[in-house]
Amino acid sequence: MQMTISEELRGIFKETRTHLMGGVSYMIPVVVSGGILYALATMMSMSSVTTSGSVEASNVVVSALSQIGGVGLGLMVPVLTAFIAFSIADRPGIAPGIICGQLAVNVGSGFIGGIIAGLLAGTCAQLLKRIRLPKSMESLKSILIIPIVSTLIVGVITLYVVGGPCAWLLSTLTTWLTGMTGSSAIIVGAICGAMICTDLGGPINKVAYSTGVAVVGTEVLSGGNCTFFGPIAVAICLPSFACGIGSFVLRKKFSDEDRDAGIGAIAMGVCGISEAAISYTAEDPAHMIPINIVSGAFTGAVAGALGVYCNAAWGGLVVLPVTSVLTYLLSLVIGIAFYLTMFALFKKDYVPERAEAEREAEAEEIDFDLEM
Repeated sequence: MQMTISEELRGIFKETRTHLMGGVSYMIPVVVSGGILYALATMMSMSSVTTSGSVEASNVVVSALSQIGGVGLGLMVPVLTAFIAFSIADRPGIAPGIICGQLAVNVGSGFIGGIIAGLLAGTCAQLLKRIRLPKSMESLKSILIIPIVSTLIVGVITLYVVGGPCAWLLSTLTTWLTGMTGSSAIIVGAICGAMICTDLGGPINKVAYSTGVAVVGTEVLSGGNCTFFGPIAVAICLPSFACGIGSFVLRKKFSDEDRDAGIGAIAMGVCGISEAAISYTAEDPAHMIPINIVSGAFTGAVAGALGVYCNAAWGGLVVLPVTSVLTYLLSLVIGIAFYLTMFALFKKDYVPERAEAEREAEAEEIDFDLEM
C-alpha cells in the first residue's frame, strides 16, 4: 500500500542525516581534488596572491592548477545539493538539485542555502513521483516532468525566499562591521572569528573577510601592522586544521571518508582555505555549526588579546612571514586545542548507517532504464 504524503514527509525528515551524508560522500572528492590543486597554486605563487584572494598566473603551471582547482571548489555546493536531492528522490532529484545548488551560490546563500535547496529539491521530486500519468508518458516522468517542475518550484524558493533574507543579513552585517572601532581587540576578534567560521567561505564569512581586506590596505600602506586582520587570518584556516586533525585524534567522531579527507583538510588549512571543513559540517550541521562559531569566536578573541597581526589579506601558514609569527602560531594552536575539546564534548560518535547497503549499491552497475 502506498504511503500517505504525511508519512512520506516524516520518513524524509527522519532520514535527513542520511541524506546529508549521502551528499557529502559525493562532494568529498570534489573538495579534496579542487582544494588541494588550488592550495598548490597558492603555495607556488604566494607572492602573487592578491587582496581579492585570487592567484595570479605567474606561469603556466600555476595558471593550470589555479584554474582547475578553482573550478573544483566552485562546484562544491552544486554537487552537495545535487546528491542530497539524489539521496531522497534518486535520479529525478539530480537536475533540480544541481541547478538550485548553483542558484544558492548565485544568491549568496552558500553551502547552508545549498543544503536547504537540496532537501527541498529532493522532497519535491519525491512527492511528484506520486502523480499518476498515462502509461505512454510514464517514461518521461523521471527525465522530463519531475526535473522541470521541481527545478521551477525550488528555484523560485531559492531565489525569492532564501536569497532575500540572506541579502538583508549581509547588508546589516556589513553596516555593523564597518561602523565598529578597534578599541576592543578581544570583542572585534571574537566577532570576526565567529563570522569567518559561520558559513566557511559563504556570505557571512565574506563580509568579515572583505572588511578585513579594506583595513589591510589602509593600515599597511600607512606603515602600520594590521591587527584587525590577524584574528581573521587565524580563523580562516582554523576549521580546516581542526577538522583534519580531529579526524585522526578523535577517530570515533568521524567516518572513514572523513579520515581519508583529513590530510587534504590540513593541507587546505596550511594554505588558508576554510572550505575543507564544509564536508565535515554538512554531515552534522546541528552540532558542527555551533562548534565552528564558538571555536572561531574563542580563537579570534585569543588572537585579539595577543595582538596578532597579518599584513596580507589571506590566512593559513602561507602568510606566516608577514604576521606576528609567535603570537599567530600560539593563537592557532590554542584555537585548535579548543576546537578538539568542543568535538570531544559535543560531537556525537559516528555510527555507520546502512553501510552494507551502500557498499552493495556502489558495486552495482549503473541502470540506464529510464522508467521508474
